[in-house]
Amino acid sequence: MTTELTGNWGAQLAACLRLMLVSAVILCVLYPLAILAVGRAFTPWTAQGSLLTNERDQVVGSAQIAQAFTRPEYFWPRPSAVDYAANATGGSNLSPAGEALRERALESLKSLEATPRRKAPADLVTASGSGMDPHITLKAAHWQAERVARARGLELPDVLELANSLAETPGGVLNSAPLVNVLKLNMALDLMGSADAKAMPAPGEVGR
Repeated sequence: MTTELTGNWGAQLAACLRLMLVSAVILCVLYPLAILAVGRAFTPWTAQGSLLTNERDQVVGSAQIAQAFTRPEYFWPRPSAVDYAANATGGSNLSPAGEALRERALESLKSLEATPRRKAPADLVTASGSGMDPHITLKAAHWQAERVARARGLELPDVLELANSLAETPGGVLNSAPLVNVLKLNMALDLMGSADAKAMPAPGEVGR
């Protein structure tokens, strides 16, 4: 009897190991490769990471991932609870009624130089759920345009026109508010040129 039970246990273990191996090959190798192949066939740019290159054909970032622009001559993105780390996306999980979130918002308002007379748009003070939202509202872009124009020695109407030309509605009917991709807007700014503006830094140093 003991020998029979031992034999059955060994057969069951072998069957489980075979099932695990087959499942690993299908789910961890074949399925991801199939999805990647479909993505490259129908949406090749997105499947490759939505990478954006400058005029020197250098990759400066992804259109789907926010970067920490902080210099005055660039438009700034939404705050990020994960410091724009693409490998650690997420929110802060802070309570809306908590003191920590209030202090963070006050710090953002201070860096933006917002005043009671000139209130900052909400998306420049609040972080997105992922912390990597690449867009800001067109209203937020207009709000920053004066600072950017002054830092670059450009005319304000020209900067506003540039922001308007890049406005899009990626949410369609679900979100009709026009948005602007911050990285694309800053790259377009560098192409406009200015005596005071510097060339966009290498990846990892963009806008810092």
